[in-house]
Amino acid sequence: MELASTTDPKLLDVLGQLRQREPIFHRPQLGTTRIDFENMTCVDFWEVGASGQRYSRKHVLDVLEERHTHQTDEGWETSEFRCQELAPEVYLLTYTLRQGERVTRRSTIWRRASDGWKIVFHQGTIVATA
Repeated sequence: MELASTTDPKLLDVLGQLRQREPIFHRPQLGTTRIDFENMTCVDFWEVGASGQRYSRKHVLDVLEERHTHQTDEGWETSEFRCQELAPEVYLLTYTLRQGERVTRRSTIWRRASDGWKIVFHQGTIVATA
C-alpha cells in the first residue's frame, strides 16, 4: 500500500514550525539543559528507540543531560517531512534522518499547548538496507 507523502496544505504552517524542532533534542537554539528538555516534553512523554526498547521521560532526560555535557555537531540530514493532524492541536510529524550511513524513519507526536509545542511521543526505526 502506497502511503500519502504530502501534507494537507492547511497544515503547512504547522509543518514549518515542527520541522524547525526536529530532530528533537538536537536544536541548541531551543535549549540544551535538563529544564529545557523538561519544558519540551509532556509529563507523560515516552519514546521507542531504534532498538525497539521503550524509554521513560526520566530516562530520556537523564541521557540528554549527560549527552549535552559533551555535545558535538552531528551534521545530520533530514528529509521527507510529513505532518498529519491526529486530534485538535495534536500532530504527527514523520521524516527521514540520515546520520552518516545510518538512516532512520522518525515519528514525533506533538501537542500545541498554551506555552508552546510539547513532545508527547517519539520513535526512531532503522531503515533496512537491501
